[in-house]
Formats: sequence, structure tokens, C-alpha cells
Amino acid sequence: MTEVTPDSSAGGEESPPPTTPPDNGWRQQYWRRNLRLMVILLAIWFVVSFVFGILLIQPLNNIEIFGFPLGFWFAQQGSIYTFVILILVYAKMMDRLDDEFGVSERAAEGSQK
Repeated sequence: MTEVTPDSSAGGEESPPPTTPPDNGWRQQYWRRNLRLMVILLAIWFVVSFVFGILLIQPLNNIEIFGFPLGFWFAQQGSIYTFVILILVYAKMMDRLDDEFGVSERAAEGSQK
């Protein structure tokens, strides 16, 4: 197959020069800050669930709170509580980031658009 290209010598108009892409600097900054927030929160979750709940369980079991060993609490419930709190923190921080960059899905009164 042959490629068909417009012939400018045949009286056709010249095509306009290609337009420059829009400035996406804010999108890159938005994504960079989103990734930084996710990495920080996932690192906290990793420390609480893996390090405290698995690697440091024996030393933490020497500490008792309300009669329960602290290492056991981190392994059974602490990582779950921490995960739920981190989800709430992520949602709140992303709302603030969305508002800062003007991409919020909420109206000014807090309701959905």
C-alpha cells in the first residue's frame, strides 16, 4: 500500500504548524505530591504491620498494656486500626491537595458537583 499525502502544489492550503502541547507542569507536580503522600503512608503501614507485628514482636511482647502484650496487639489489631486511620488521613490530605490544584470534585459548600 502506498501512503497518500496531500500535495501542496495542487492548490491546497498549507497545513497550520503543529500546536504546542498545553503546560502539564501542574499535573506532574500534583502526581509527584500524590505519590509522595502514598509512599509515606505505605511506609507507616509497613512499619506498623510488618516491623512491629512480625519482626519486633518478641521485644514488644515484654510491654503489656491492659494485660495484653504490645507485640500481640500490633499483630492482631494495631495494623488494622492503623490502616483505617491511614485511609482517613489519605482521603483528607487528597481533598486538600485537590482543592489546592483546583481539581476538587466537591462544590464550594462541600457537596458533590
